[in-house]
Amino acid sequence: MPTGGGVGAGPFHSQSNEAWFTHVPGLKVVYPSTPADAKGLLIAAVNDPNPVLFFEHKALYRSIAAPVPDEPFEVPIGKARWVQKGDDLVIITYGMGVIWAEEYGAAHPEVSLAILDLRTLLPLDYEAIKEAAESTGKVLVLHEDTLTGGIGAEVAAWVGSIALTGWMPL
Repeated sequence: MPTGGGVGAGPFHSQSNEAWFTHVPGLKVVYPSTPADAKGLLIAAVNDPNPVLFFEHKALYRSIAAPVPDEPFEVPIGKARWVQKGDDLVIITYGMGVIWAEEYGAAHPEVSLAILDLRTLLPLDYEAIKEAAESTGKVLVLHEDTLTGGIGAEVAAWVGSIALTGWMPL
């Protein structure tokens, strides 16, 4: 499903509605940020016995290029990816947010920035989110969804609850 603002693109306009679908039991939601993750997550989605929604930010279509292995491979659904490690601040994001975070990091080399790419929005990789939050103690959640009820709100609420209570979902 094409998503995200900034490029128009017909009937999809500037929608970012991925959070709507994370409330559907049994559904999985993936959202790659790189060409390799797009291939690996698409193959994983096709091979998964459950229904999987595959979101792609429209601005990624012609803005980034990277080599992708010719052979088939799967990126595990539900597993986040460390884009880079850092000591000052961690940005938890996905899709185009990864590109924005990398651009910010490149423009501000004085900040030792860690970036965690969620890649899958349902199920979320709570272990990786917890590790990210604990790695610096400072978290910025970056997403292009609605302010209320978006994935960023979910991640921020969860980070706040584990930081305050130590609670961890089963």
